[in-house]
Amino acid sequence: MLERIHLEILREVDKQGSLTAAADVLCLTQSALSHSIKKLEQQLGTPLWLREGRSLRLTQAGQYLLGMANRVLPQLLLAEERLQQFAQGERGTLRIGMECHPCYQWLLKVVAPYLAAWPDVDVDVKQKFQFGGIGALFAFEIDLLVTPDPLYKSGLAFEPVFDYEQVLVVSRSHALAGAAFVEPAQLSGEVLITYPVTIERLDIYNQFLLPAGVSPKRHKTIETTDILLQMVASGRGVSALPRWLVEEYADALDIVPVRLGKRGVAKQIFLGIRENESGIDYLDAFVEQARRSGAQTAPA
Repeated sequence: MLERIHLEILREVDKQGSLTAAADVLCLTQSALSHSIKKLEQQLGTPLWLREGRSLRLTQAGQYLLGMANRVLPQLLLAEERLQQFAQGERGTLRIGMECHPCYQWLLKVVAPYLAAWPDVDVDVKQKFQFGGIGALFAFEIDLLVTPDPLYKSGLAFEPVFDYEQVLVVSRSHALAGAAFVEPAQLSGEVLITYPVTIERLDIYNQFLLPAGVSPKRHKTIETTDILLQMVASGRGVSALPRWLVEEYADALDIVPVRLGKRGVAKQIFLGIRENESGIDYLDAFVEQARRSGAQTAPA
């Protein structure tokens, strides 16, 4: 009764805004498209669209079916691609989503040996999913998510692959540069530079400043790691980043890490995958390579 073409028609009409444009994309005549939907409506016993002048408005049933189309069609496409790759003896592309701005440098250390070990797998890194990767995993837009903040939901599995410490970053000439650690109150007069992420998702706020009821003098955001660290090195503010990343840049930029609080702020990088894909060899191999690279990156 309900066929793939029906879902494709619903999605394209919604995307293109008209039956004519949707028919062109689907390589159908407008009459054939209209006939398919009219026949489906008769079988279902309920309309999917209501005409309002020249425009169409989805009914409640149509909205439900459109939601299903947006969930199911990407999965069907992915299944077809993978089956075709298996038939051709290939593995295709491992699509990685990033929810961690500074993790890109760490990821490069994972990807290089992985590509050498798996020559029939390509890797594509998608950073547009910063702090929205859970939805991308469920929508089959990515195969693996790199995140420091896993959100455990049914159908997803997260593996910790790398332990690290979040530290304050200051210029070598800063008054806090020689301190063993810094207390929250000491940042009340500082300009804090972070990535453009909501405060709720920033460790420097939710694990250090906010529990102490402290706010910085000013909060600025910068998208790129290199520019952010250049700003810190020039004395324009302080930031909070993984210790391993700060130590990589320390000599070149004249910056130093300072522990956040006496005990520090401990973090982990997790790799998230869809639960039913656990056991796929090239996915498992990437997780294992990430663990090995994490152990090599961590300070002795």
